[in-house]
Amino acid sequence: MLELMICSMLTILPDYLYRRLVQGKRLGKEITFFSVWFELRWGIVSCLMLTISLITLIFYFHPSSNTATLFFSTVPILPESSGRVAEVRLDFSAPVAKGDVIFKLDSSKQEAALETARRKIAEVDAALLAAETDILKAEGQIQEAKSAHQQAVDELEVKSDLQRRNPGIVPQRDIEKLQVLVNGRQGTLDAANATKQSAVLRVSTLLPAEKASAQAALDQAQVDYDKTFVRAGVAGRVEQFLLRVGDVVNPMIRSAGILIPEGAGQRGLQAGFGQIEAQVLKPGMIAEAACMSKPWTIIPMVVTSVQDYIAAGQFRGGEQLIEAENAARPGTILVFLEPLYQGGLGSSCIVNAYTSNHELISSGKLSAAKSFGLHAVDAVGLVHALLLRIQALLLPIKTLVMSGH
Repeated sequence: MLELMICSMLTILPDYLYRRLVQGKRLGKEITFFSVWFELRWGIVSCLMLTISLITLIFYFHPSSNTATLFFSTVPILPESSGRVAEVRLDFSAPVAKGDVIFKLDSSKQEAALETARRKIAEVDAALLAAETDILKAEGQIQEAKSAHQQAVDELEVKSDLQRRNPGIVPQRDIEKLQVLVNGRQGTLDAANATKQSAVLRVSTLLPAEKASAQAALDQAQVDYDKTFVRAGVAGRVEQFLLRVGDVVNPMIRSAGILIPEGAGQRGLQAGFGQIEAQVLKPGMIAEAACMSKPWTIIPMVVTSVQDYIAAGQFRGGEQLIEAENAARPGTILVFLEPLYQGGLGSSCIVNAYTSNHELISSGKLSAAKSFGLHAVDAVGLVHALLLRIQALLLPIKTLVMSGH
């Protein structure tokens, strides 16, 4: 409508003034309701052609989108295992810092496993002390066996020496008994050494391995116990948290609530523009947004990124072949925008992006005709900016009055 009014001032109004002032025709006499088309046909046709051209020019070089919103990812509040809620530390809606406990599950089983693991470590430590005592005991037995063995050896050497000097003075049977005694005490000494080696091996290898296994079991029990405390992974705000003590939660069924990360939904807009505007939309373009949550406010923005593919072409492999006819609805170009200044954004916005050819015109590489044409392209952006401000002005009225409230 605004474009039609502007174009009529440049076409129909001059035509009417020519008829009125030059040809002397009067409104209501020569120019009537029935003769308007014949009298003002040149102005009407020119107005329609100029309006269509202006609208095409505006919406192509200064694209607009009514589907701008804030897409952001939330974090579901889920325990790593199912269990019964024993404690809830937050209300329906509350801020949380990273690491804060949101709720706690019943941990009697985990506490029992943790205590068992601690007792196992204590048991291994006691066995380690006992094994060290066994080493000392084995060393005493070795010393005793050495003394007995040495005594038997000495006695055998004395009687053997007497037998060599005076054959027959010592019965051969006594010498054989002493030899058997020496061999037996040598076996006792070897057994004592083996006992000590076994005790040393138990202290140096077996018991440390058992303690390491017990420590690993303790760490696992501690991890299982810590999992009963459901904590916030990021700083943000918990919303729609309806969990109460006694509820049974299962991560496979549903989440206990939603954690909105800090700053989520406040940094930028994502808007869908028509595919025909793909050649115009570029990062760095200046844009403006009017959001429902901030009526009568124009938010200056800048295009930060333009998605270089159309999501409508996405498909999932299945048992059916792709049928192109089913994709009748054209996809849009997803554009990411951020505000130029600090300020909140809404979840439902209207966005205009404006083409600027100032640098190209200032370069001096264009002809006068091209420079004039690009000046005209940049100038008509003012019409679109005015339309956005009219939409922002009428948005509360349209929402509160015309929607049936």
